[in-house]
Amino acid sequence: MEKFIAKKVTLMGPGPTQVYPSVLESLSMGTIGHLDPQFIQMMDEVKEMLHGAFQTKNTLTMVVSAPGSAGMETCFVNLVEDGDKVIICQNGVFGGRMKENVERYGGVAVMVEDDWGTSISLDKAQAAIDANPDAKIFAFVHAETSTGVLSDAEALCKMAKDAGMLTIMDAVTSLGGLPVKIDEWGVDAVYSGSQKCLACVPGLSPISLSPAAVAKIEARTSKVKSWFMDLNLVMAYWGGTGKRSYHHTAPVNALFGLHEALRLFTNEGADAVFARHLACHERLKAGLTELGLTFFVAESDRLPQCNVINIPEGVDDLELRTKLLNDHQLEIGGGLGPMAGKIWRIGLMGGSATEENVDKCLAALKAELAPVTA
Repeated sequence: MEKFIAKKVTLMGPGPTQVYPSVLESLSMGTIGHLDPQFIQMMDEVKEMLHGAFQTKNTLTMVVSAPGSAGMETCFVNLVEDGDKVIICQNGVFGGRMKENVERYGGVAVMVEDDWGTSISLDKAQAAIDANPDAKIFAFVHAETSTGVLSDAEALCKMAKDAGMLTIMDAVTSLGGLPVKIDEWGVDAVYSGSQKCLACVPGLSPISLSPAAVAKIEARTSKVKSWFMDLNLVMAYWGGTGKRSYHHTAPVNALFGLHEALRLFTNEGADAVFARHLACHERLKAGLTELGLTFFVAESDRLPQCNVINIPEGVDDLELRTKLLNDHQLEIGGGLGPMAGKIWRIGLMGGSATEENVDKCLAALKAELAPVTA
């Protein structure tokens, strides 16, 4: 058996994204123990930088040793008890996954549904809150990866907080690409992923929980229905500073990579990072318009880091994406669920958000679409 060597591909799908070279270098450092004092110091630095990225002072800010889906489960399994009513806003795939989590952990999901490709309706959300004053939690996706839609997190959180509900927010695609202001907005539990705008490898999920969320966890009358994700146990490993209690063997090298990705984000500066993502989006938008392609999402609701395009009539989705991958070494994403075969998702996240990548994507699309549209 020969050593596996992956072919180089420019990643411009909805994730994973291009990983910065210095992040890859950090991943290749010699492995050390997960209770080694220098590793503990690095964990503290990761927490500090996550405080900046999430714009929060939450003590319980840490990294789940698994992808963003596990970050989602960590928030729901710790905060939802049997019979708890949870209002969930769904305008894409990932609101549906929130529903799955609530029901699997014994909660009652109240769905607020909006058309895919539109932002969460504030009026519908308020009506659901008014109709369910006994709901304990209000959950929503800030940046819906499946449709490229941004919703008004600040307004949604205010509605829920005014009604005395805890809030859970999916920031998998927004963290590192758009402002995420956990304390200012009143988000009680948030989760993200390492492989999107932070430009690290897949496999880690930054999370942050407010004091109110921690209080609910500590006041549970039943055990958390997951040993690995029970924050009562994990807090002793990530909480505080200095000495840690053993919980699990952390993914040491992956955390080396995340530390470097967060360092790059911090040093570039949040405002500069956001401006870079937006500038690349504008460049892509201009080029796509010249090609006659149209956006699936109204301009006011679009994510600059996840651009969703209507597939032109007569173009085979899978065939074109296969040509892009094989002939141009370029990956873009297709649609999920009911949007499969109808849209393309072009990611401009982290290391992928460069003018060079935008131009490469536009040139490849022009070359492959020309025979079809001629």
